[in-house]
Amino acid sequence: MSFLFPSQTITFAAALRDIANGSAKARIAAAHALGDVTDATEKARAAEALINALDDDRFEVRAEAAGSLGNLGESVAASALAPLVKRLGDGTAAVRQNAAIALGSMGHRDAFEPLAEALRDGPADVRFQAATSLAEIDAARAFEPIVAALADGDPQVVAAAALSLGAIGDERAVPQLAPILEHADKGARFDAAYALAELGDATGKEILVGALGDQERAWDAITALAALANARPAVREDVAELLGRALVDKKTPPEATVLAAGTILRLGPASAHHDAARRALQTAAKSRKGHVKSLAEEQLAALTKES
Repeated sequence: MSFLFPSQTITFAAALRDIANGSAKARIAAAHALGDVTDATEKARAAEALINALDDDRFEVRAEAAGSLGNLGESVAASALAPLVKRLGDGTAAVRQNAAIALGSMGHRDAFEPLAEALRDGPADVRFQAATSLAEIDAARAFEPIVAALADGDPQVVAAAALSLGAIGDERAVPQLAPILEHADKGARFDAAYALAELGDATGKEILVGALGDQERAWDAITALAALANARPAVREDVAELLGRALVDKKTPPEATVLAAGTILRLGPASAHHDAARRALQTAAKSRKGHVKSLAEEQLAALTKES
């Protein structure tokens, strides 16, 4: 999470100076810039400055410093681990979240227990992120605490736990995820369906299909259906048919239509919608909407490379 993107490049020396003595705006910019350091020696100096900035009186600086420490990665984990764990209890949600993200990015095993504790007892915003970070550190070890988080009272935490279980890829999660398809929260239901598809289970397929016309979820729904088709060849024809309907549904966002077309073509030439998908991509490649045109060109290029 970044609070300020510098409008101009800042030198390493200037960033070290500004993060310690600059104005609030300069400290934020410097904290952001120090996360882009690649030289090993400079990384160590950047980490020291960023760790000090975790105690800044401005939450924006603390949040940016935490995020940048995560960007610096495992090489600075030894020195940054304890200060970041401390920030899991920061008084501002953005700082807590960035600390949890950074600990996951670093992947240090000693961060596992603090994050597991945060998943059990921390504020909802930290519980939400801790599920993802635990899976990044040790997927096998994270399985049980993340399954337990499916019973969390916050639907966003439940959704994050579901997605983490899908990413872990352990099929033991299937019976744990299935009841979430009946959750009161729409987002939790969708993310459980997405995770089940990643695990090769089609139980949540109808939820994914129902999201094909959703501006926010259509892209992810198509991605999940593609994952399901790849995991279970027996449902490929069914998935291709469903995506074919999305091609002609005016509710399907144009970006998702492009992805649906590319997915149909990847599923093979047997689909009745194969030719329509090719035409949809070719038409989108001439779109006046730059991002749609670029997506279509990317899909066509990828298909050419695969063939």
